[in-house]
Amino acid sequence: MTILFSALDWRAMSREDRDRGLNNGVAVAGSVELVAGWEQRSADLRARFPARLDLRYGPRERNRIDFLKAADEAPTLLFIHGGYWQARAKEVFTVVAEGPMAHAINVALIGYTLAPDATLDEIVAEIHAGIDFLAGQLPALGAAPGGIVVSGWSAGGHLTAMALSHPKVRAGMAISGIYDLEPIRHSYLNEKLRADEATSRRNSPMMQEGGPSKPLSLVVGSAELPLLRKQTADFAGHRARYGLPVTYEEIPGADHFTILHEMMSPKGRITTLIRQLFERT
Repeated sequence: MTILFSALDWRAMSREDRDRGLNNGVAVAGSVELVAGWEQRSADLRARFPARLDLRYGPRERNRIDFLKAADEAPTLLFIHGGYWQARAKEVFTVVAEGPMAHAINVALIGYTLAPDATLDEIVAEIHAGIDFLAGQLPALGAAPGGIVVSGWSAGGHLTAMALSHPKVRAGMAISGIYDLEPIRHSYLNEKLRADEATSRRNSPMMQEGGPSKPLSLVVGSAELPLLRKQTADFAGHRARYGLPVTYEEIPGADHFTILHEMMSPKGRITTLIRQLFERT
């Protein structure tokens, strides 16, 4: 039976049900093996583009950006990895560059300090610092000036929404993101995040009055956990209520992991949406 988003209330759930409703690793059988495959493909791609890896944008160990150049004077996409702000690394996700690069779009991947070594406020600040650095380096990297399109998956989708306010960001492509952090704060995920209510509200795009008036594409898989599908649908509605440019799509049959195949493929739906963002901005 289909659950209506309007009837789905995380506050009415038990802690156990809420934890299960946010746990993608448990929900998707074979996700560990799938991610291991991405990591191998990413290592192969990094070996093909070794010239501009681990560009340092800040003082902490993970404050590094990989830049994969598709063509001279090409526009640039910045990808932010997921892992609920406390796991994974940019090196796992280099493979997502394959789709955009096939269309002469440079792809940069940003690392950031993970919780509990960084708070949500600090993580958001690191992403903004990385964008400062990357935008300033575009001429030296042989890339087109004129701003960056930002994309991210899962926690990276949240950080994409938080990055829209940066003056050098022209548009966003958020994949299976989190836009209201209150359910996270009341789940097992907060053991490392250690967010209080004020932190949650500051960093929840859904809790802001309005938002940046820049195009934002939101996608989520139709086979994802209902709480996550609701996050994306609710945020699309929030943007629409304030008259902010937004598109919303569910990728048929995609779960929280396989949805990224739509970015890895040159013909994937997410790759197409990214191309459209560059064309529109």
